[in-house]
Amino acid sequence: MKNIVIVGAGAVGALYGQRLNRVCSLSFLVDEKRKERYLRDGIIINGERAPFAYKIADEIGSVDLIIVATKNHHLEAVIEEMKPIVGPSTTILTLLNGIESEGVLAEAFGWEKILHGFAVGLNSTHVGNRIEFTAEGRIVFGERDNSSTDRIARLSELFASAGIDAVVPRDIHLMQWNKFMLNTAYNTISGLLLATYEQLDQQAVKELAYGVCSEVQAVASAEGVHIPDSFIKENHELVITLGDGKTSMCQDLEAGRVTENEWFAGSVVTLGRKHGISTPICRTLSLLVQAREAISFMALA
Repeated sequence: MKNIVIVGAGAVGALYGQRLNRVCSLSFLVDEKRKERYLRDGIIINGERAPFAYKIADEIGSVDLIIVATKNHHLEAVIEEMKPIVGPSTTILTLLNGIESEGVLAEAFGWEKILHGFAVGLNSTHVGNRIEFTAEGRIVFGERDNSSTDRIARLSELFASAGIDAVVPRDIHLMQWNKFMLNTAYNTISGLLLATYEQLDQQAVKELAYGVCSEVQAVASAEGVHIPDSFIKENHELVITLGDGKTSMCQDLEAGRVTENEWFAGSVVTLGRKHGISTPICRTLSLLVQAREAISFMALA
């Protein structure tokens, strides 16, 4: 896997792009407008301009690997941009938050091309074209059926050569649902409170987060994934030790950007309706985020 494209130049795409750029032929897929902006302004990572190549699809051709690192609300648009560079042997690894992007990409390109994945433990601040990292985290990825394949081995070797911490778990679906549970609870709560990780270390937050997690557990079980109770405690203890950083949703709400609420609490509500499971806490939090977004957009108008 030497010819690689990253879609999405936010914190996740930029960090892992910086690493991969050292060991392979790497491009960021962009449209004409974004290409012009990136060539003019660049992406500044921890104070240094990243030496990335920004290309439109017509300048790339089919590639070995596409890493999708956008936000969920951009996915449908970037799928259209990706189509010219997806060839017969292209593998697509999605690092999006939530539990839905693999299915959306599979509808467009076929399940045989898709790897499940996500990034965990990455701590960053993203303002404009400047990204500051305090923790790089790791990539968690695997085949849909959790099998050990040649492409998993090749991708593991690629990440190791680039100095990227990466792991292939025994059950990618369980790990993905656990990350989804953590995001749904702590991204949402921290966003509404505009709180840092360390400010979430309080009993009221813990009780609310545990309630969210219980609803996620219920819909996950209905979807065939059983999340142990121990994961809830471990997630809370992890989050409150992350210091004065902020979740992506907190940063989005502070900046007046669209959040991934629809793919966090919103997804839990949707799955609850599908399976006849009550999700009152996630519904309330989802509505509060929607209201908070609307107020932010009105202030910017």
